[in-house]
Amino acid sequence: MSRPAALSAALAAAAAALMVALLLLQPEDAGPGAGSSMAEKEALPRLREDFRMQNKSVFILGASGETGRVLLKEILEQGLFSKVTLIGRRKLTFDEEAYKNVNQEVVDFEKLDDYASAFQGHDVGFCCLGTTRKKAGVEGFVHVDRDYVLKSAELAKAGGCKHFNLLSSKGADKSSNFLYLQVKGEVEARVEELKFDRYSIFRPGVLLCDRQESRPGEWLVRKFFGSLPESWAAGHSVPVMTVVRAMLNNAVRPSDKKKELLDNEAIHDLGKADGSLKP
Repeated sequence: MSRPAALSAALAAAAAALMVALLLLQPEDAGPGAGSSMAEKEALPRLREDFRMQNKSVFILGASGETGRVLLKEILEQGLFSKVTLIGRRKLTFDEEAYKNVNQEVVDFEKLDDYASAFQGHDVGFCCLGTTRKKAGVEGFVHVDRDYVLKSAELAKAGGCKHFNLLSSKGADKSSNFLYLQVKGEVEARVEELKFDRYSIFRPGVLLCDRQESRPGEWLVRKFFGSLPESWAAGHSVPVMTVVRAMLNNAVRPSDKKKELLDNEAIHDLGKADGSLKP
């Protein structure tokens, strides 16, 4: 790509990212399961221990991404599951001893039905799959963020998964005029139709992290939120670690709700809950 073309693409990505940031500044209603009481927070150490005693198995989709990578590390450090499986298009390499018992299922997302066995026998599933328009193009983005996610959820449901956790986005709305938010909202709704015993949706704002891959647009958005007053920034952005801990804290607490929707505020609240994390 020529230098002018590369600059133009970078500017377009930055403009799109800023548009997302402005949309994320819109207020959002919290859904069911959005809050956590003080009593629940204080009970987290006991809830984690009770959860460990159940010897549950878990799978992670998207473990090569920033959120999935941190999620895997935190799951292993907390020792919440007796079996951890990664489902992805390639095998990941880990040097640390802590990862030696992690199972990996390599699949072709274009032929997922041929890999149905990879989704069998898991109690809990976390889906952190996602790409960008810049990386995959419009059709590729929709294919990954909607089609891959939905098909994976279908196979997980058929394979016996009871609790499905979906990483979505603040502002997700299937009727949105903005493609990113429209796709996120559509897949939320279609996964809900599968009727998991428990379905948890996480809608974080801008994810604050140091990505391994270069995304100039997201860098600009992080700088944008970094310039805002802390109270504003916290309302519309969130560190990846906080999201991950909210996901796990939510997973260990019992719930009789079929669907839980945690917005950015609820993620901050639950992700910063106190209590000993390690077994």
